[in-house]
Amino acid sequence: MGNGLKYGFLLLLMLVNVAVFAQISPGDLSKVHAHLEGLTNCTKCHVLGEQETTSKCLDCHKEIKALIDKNKGYHASFEVKGKKCAQCHGEHFGRDFKIVRFNEEQFDHNLAGFKLEGKHASIKCADCHKAQLIAENISQKKQPGTFLGMGTDCLSCHEDVHQNTLSKNCTQCHNQDAFNPASGFDHSNTDFALIGKHKEVECVKCHAITVQNGKEVQQFTGVKFASCTSCHEDVHQNKFGNDCTKCHNEFSFKQINTATTFNHNQTDYPLLGKHQNIDCVKCHKSGNYTRALQFQRCTDCHSDYHEGQLTKNDVSPDCKSCHSVNGFSPSSYSIERHNESRFSLQGSHMATPCFACHKKGDKWNFSIPETRCVDCHENIHKNVLDQKYMPESDCKVCHHVEAWKQIEFDHKITAFKLLGKHAEQTCRDCHFRKTNGIVKQQFSALGESCENCHKDIHFNQFEVLGKNDCARCHTFNNWRPDKFNHDDARFKLDGKHEGLQCVVCHKSSDDLIRNYVVYKFEDISCKSCH
Repeated sequence: MGNGLKYGFLLLLMLVNVAVFAQISPGDLSKVHAHLEGLTNCTKCHVLGEQETTSKCLDCHKEIKALIDKNKGYHASFEVKGKKCAQCHGEHFGRDFKIVRFNEEQFDHNLAGFKLEGKHASIKCADCHKAQLIAENISQKKQPGTFLGMGTDCLSCHEDVHQNTLSKNCTQCHNQDAFNPASGFDHSNTDFALIGKHKEVECVKCHAITVQNGKEVQQFTGVKFASCTSCHEDVHQNKFGNDCTKCHNEFSFKQINTATTFNHNQTDYPLLGKHQNIDCVKCHKSGNYTRALQFQRCTDCHSDYHEGQLTKNDVSPDCKSCHSVNGFSPSSYSIERHNESRFSLQGSHMATPCFACHKKGDKWNFSIPETRCVDCHENIHKNVLDQKYMPESDCKVCHHVEAWKQIEFDHKITAFKLLGKHAEQTCRDCHFRKTNGIVKQQFSALGESCENCHKDIHFNQFEVLGKNDCARCHTFNNWRPDKFNHDDARFKLDGKHEGLQCVVCHKSSDDLIRNYVVYKFEDISCKSCH
């Protein structure tokens, strides 16, 4: 066959095919399917002998089939499910025919498997359905303007501001109305429920903002909360351990659980004695139990009961130098310490209670400048004792602190020395006289004559010039007339008279009232006795 014949045959064959196709095809394909024109391409979309083309459509549009198989998206909705593709997407209607007829304003987005709520309901379709947000290409030609390929997870469209530190299910905390606040988040469902003051704390106070991958991220996971000191400074510097809840609660740091296990002895001021029963507010008056208090001296809390009486060199001693926390009384001020003062306790003073000297009135007085006996004791010899024997009213000239009755007065310095029996007498025997039931003292006014103390049993028989000189006959040792010498009398004893007893001549008087021995006779002649 010549070349001319060949070309003619081919031309004829082509004309026949065009005529045949023109008779078979119902019309031109749309632009997107124009590349499938021709008899040789029919089976790419049609199944021979069948009118159904859905299976062929899905063979090409695999992204649609994948969604249908997953029962997701618009094509899996009740409105589309079970329908043939050709029922909605017609072909052979010409190049300009729109296979997809989509009305954005009237489209029910619920059918797409993603209900538009909150802010999503007010935004435009293009705000979400844009190329940079589409997760995957939907066609071989990557056609623009598609509404497919969008994910339904929040992170499909929104940036993960938590940088993969939290769950990807954003709706656990957030809703579609606003990102902040996270209305769905309930801190009570976490391992750290918010109680008391913690409810008022801003999130950022606990959940700090850090930088990760060059972006600011607020830390919501990995926050330590095993103890209060994980967030709060230990103002007690671990003196009481790290379990703050033993004393404090979440409602107020100043509110102390004193009735529980708080041990004040672990502080710088252990509670001892009476302090153990004191209400906290008595010392912590401000109600702030962490505010530092002065406690170096008792007067930091207690007033100086003695009002500065014990101040020495402008320094007042602390109360604990005399008292203890077990009670104000008894005082620990010892006799040894008292002896270091200006007035040393000796003798009976050691047994004298403090109040006898230091509480004369309603209040105690420890500022006693005087140290003389008469400053505390009454001078019972006042106006009856010559001051030359008691200079400056110093009782110690005669008395001892061991006992008032113990007296050591040197009687030799007076005009009347104590001799004989006189040395054995007490001062009271001579110097205290009882008259008509009243005891009167006589010291300076007491005369030196014997009859000032002793009764004249001789009734003035030996009076000379108005005075009786007992010492002419008697000594201070006894009443016997040891010094009497009859030879010095008017009647000397000689002869038989020398051996006679006194009572033979000296008989009792006839005076019934004054019964005394008569020693002096007016008549000493022999006939007066014989």
